[in-house]
Amino acid sequence: MPPPADIVKVAIEWPKAFPKLMEIDQKKPLSAIIKEVCEGWSLGNHENFALQIADATNFYITEKNRNDIKNGSILRLTTSPYQTAVQLHERIQSSSMDAKLEALKDLANASRDITFAQEFINLDGISLLTQMVESGTDFGDLLSFTLTAFVELMDHGIVSWDTFSVAFIKKIASFVNKAALDTAVLQRSLAILESMVLNSQDLYHKVAQEITIGQLIPHLQGTDQDIQTYTIAVINALFLKAPEEKRQFDEHIVDILNCPLTEMAHILAQKQLRSIILSNVIRSTTPINDEMAHQLYVLQVLTFNLLEDRMMTKMDPQDQAQRDIIFELRRIAFDVECEPNSGSIEKRKSMYTRDYKKLGFINHVNPAVDFTQIPPGMLALDNMLYFAKHHQDAYIRIVLENSSREDKHECPFGRSSIELTKMLCEILKVGELPSENCHDFHPMFFTHDRSFEEFFCICIQLLNKTWKEMRATSEDFNKVMQVVREQIMRALTLKPNSLDQFKSRLQNLSYTEILKIRQSERMNQEDFQSRPILELREKIQPEIMELIKQQRLNRLCEGTCFRKISSRRRQDKFWYCRLSPNHKVLHYGDLEESPQGEVPHDSLQDKLPVADIKAVITGKDCPHMKEKGALKQNKEVLELAFSVLYESDEYLNFIAPDKHEYCVWTDGLNALLGKEMTSDYTKSDMDTLLSMEMKLRLLDLENIQIPEAPPPIPKEPSNYDFVYDCN
Repeated sequence: MPPPADIVKVAIEWPKAFPKLMEIDQKKPLSAIIKEVCEGWSLGNHENFALQIADATNFYITEKNRNDIKNGSILRLTTSPYQTAVQLHERIQSSSMDAKLEALKDLANASRDITFAQEFINLDGISLLTQMVESGTDFGDLLSFTLTAFVELMDHGIVSWDTFSVAFIKKIASFVNKAALDTAVLQRSLAILESMVLNSQDLYHKVAQEITIGQLIPHLQGTDQDIQTYTIAVINALFLKAPEEKRQFDEHIVDILNCPLTEMAHILAQKQLRSIILSNVIRSTTPINDEMAHQLYVLQVLTFNLLEDRMMTKMDPQDQAQRDIIFELRRIAFDVECEPNSGSIEKRKSMYTRDYKKLGFINHVNPAVDFTQIPPGMLALDNMLYFAKHHQDAYIRIVLENSSREDKHECPFGRSSIELTKMLCEILKVGELPSENCHDFHPMFFTHDRSFEEFFCICIQLLNKTWKEMRATSEDFNKVMQVVREQIMRALTLKPNSLDQFKSRLQNLSYTEILKIRQSERMNQEDFQSRPILELREKIQPEIMELIKQQRLNRLCEGTCFRKISSRRRQDKFWYCRLSPNHKVLHYGDLEESPQGEVPHDSLQDKLPVADIKAVITGKDCPHMKEKGALKQNKEVLELAFSVLYESDEYLNFIAPDKHEYCVWTDGLNALLGKEMTSDYTKSDMDTLLSMEMKLRLLDLENIQIPEAPPPIPKEPSNYDFVYDCN
């Protein structure tokens, strides 16, 4: 007869004693269980003791998390969180440096547990740590572990960041401003500054007054990628929190190195910072890890978001300064000077109308009206002027080439520029906040101070080239834009390292090449519609679905490493989950670092029987997505979140590393529960495998022999001294 569901068999350790095997009744109060354990070892004052998970985490067992205890768990009897907090509070004030260091190490480790953290904070422990930092008497490891403990305690979100003094902020900033400093101290200090800025608008202003770009640049020039990552994270945080008026470009700021980071747009436009990131980070010999890729992606998004204001600004047809830009476009294209007093008004109007038509505007009489559409608003006009001034020969060639055509195949430069600018803003998602899990940065955008404008200049020339290749007319405008979008997206997918490389990739993606690619894809995805073929597809579909199901379950058996995400993104805490080979148990547990390969079952302490799983929940319905906080409301995170419901109201919560892993796990878990696999990847795999199977069977009907194994690779010749006889 199986044991009752509320009885859990565990082992309990106590120093200098043999471990005990016990049966814990989950219906009994935890205090009663601890009392029973203490009496077994003849220990009094059971209220001074608690149970911990005996693993690297050492997390305390509480009434809230006691259901995490599974059969076979190893627990440890230890002092209660309150007693431990009191002891550490006293020990970190020791006059002995060695004793103090050991105490701070223990505090940094214990502070990861929220139960202990609450007790230590209740003893005013945060204030004690800030006083120790402000005193300036601790250096090296002492300071490093003090800051580590502080970061761990603050990560629980118990204490508001607004409570810290200016003196503490100045002290932390001083650690960042020092040229030669312990790496661990510098890393923790940068992390604290980032959290301050992200969690408090008031602290943003105080931090921005203490940090300058000149003080951060040396940290980017080093070789430690973690320090570089934290440095860029601080820049991103300040940029993200900067008021709108502080993000505007100010051409009158001259002293870049001593400029406060509030003038973000100007700094990011400067060649020095961009070139340092390009040479010391992007083109470094050290491979870029996921966290650095994410920070570079965030920096890229925030930089392009500076364009949002111009993108959403309509042109005022009555504004003479804005109208002068259109006059300048006309002047450069047709090499004419504006002479308002020459000729009659009607003649001049006729001349302007003719030239604006040649420039490809929709409204020939008043082209300013073309720029009242938002997006792209004034950004399109900015791009056109940049192209006309910085790529004058190409601009003149495109305008004159199309204005002189009489065969209705002219490409309207004005209309094309406006629609292209709008398209580029959509591709680069200008105006959208960065995704929490995206690493999709493009190195080429870090190679030029005006990368968006240069991006436009390359693409407008591509559009003109594609227009000619398609022999398009005005009726084909939308078709041309679709082809151009496909060309740009395919070139961006290859992640070119420079704008020149991007341009070169586009040269290889001519309209003819796009047609070939489309034709090839159509052939690969061809869906035969004859009745016998449809019947055959329907017959073999269950077989293919079973194959996909087995693949999903095999992937679950291999397991996946998941990152623990909280209000401060960069936790570097991981946990691993995998399915047992017999498909009956989910094994999971915390990891100290991201694994290089599969994690064996026996190193994962926790288990969840598949039979106990009630349902798989996704998206905003997940309990960890219902918590408050900007992170939890992020659309990208919502799309990667899923939870496993077991027992009555217990959950195992996941945030997948990417969309593919999300689909694999949700499909696999649904397959385990006997439910339908409905992800996009399942549909895609089904189409691909069905198409392949159909083609193989049709080849078999034609009696074409397909070998079981691939042909052998030809052997390398022993003698290279030969000549091919052409005769």
